[in-house]
Amino acid sequence: MRVAIITLSDSGYAGRREDRSGPAVRALVEAAGYQVVHTALLPDGIEPLAGELCRLCDGDAADLILTTGGTGFSPTDLTPEATAQAVDRPTPGIAEAMRYHSLQITPRAMLSRATAGIRKKTLIVNLPGSPKAVRECLEFILPSLEHGLQILKGTTGECAR
Repeated sequence: MRVAIITLSDSGYAGRREDRSGPAVRALVEAAGYQVVHTALLPDGIEPLAGELCRLCDGDAADLILTTGGTGFSPTDLTPEATAQAVDRPTPGIAEAMRYHSLQITPRAMLSRATAGIRKKTLIVNLPGSPKAVRECLEFILPSLEHGLQILKGTTGECAR
């Protein structure tokens, strides 16, 4: 499966902060056998991300898009809003599962506004902005995402275990 990774960070985009979350995502998905086909570092905000999500999905450039950052309470944290603007079908269980898992680690997980959804044949998932939280969430959801992506792409139709 092809993966695009998009980091949202005003300070990273401006070159004032190193992106450590994007590389953490990359290491995890490559170790799981996914092919990273695109990476981007964008400023916070709805339009830059919504435009990139639509471009990647509409061009069938990736099977899975993982964003990192912009899911908190800061006024510039608009990743969930940009994602909601781009998706055709929400998939709330993915973000709910990440929050549930993260709540076992820290009560601050309840502050995550991450979301997920499908546009055309691409799954989009918002991950937290910290490398530690990225690892915790992605390691938890990756095994189930693989099956969901197979269903989305039409390579399997079986949901029951």
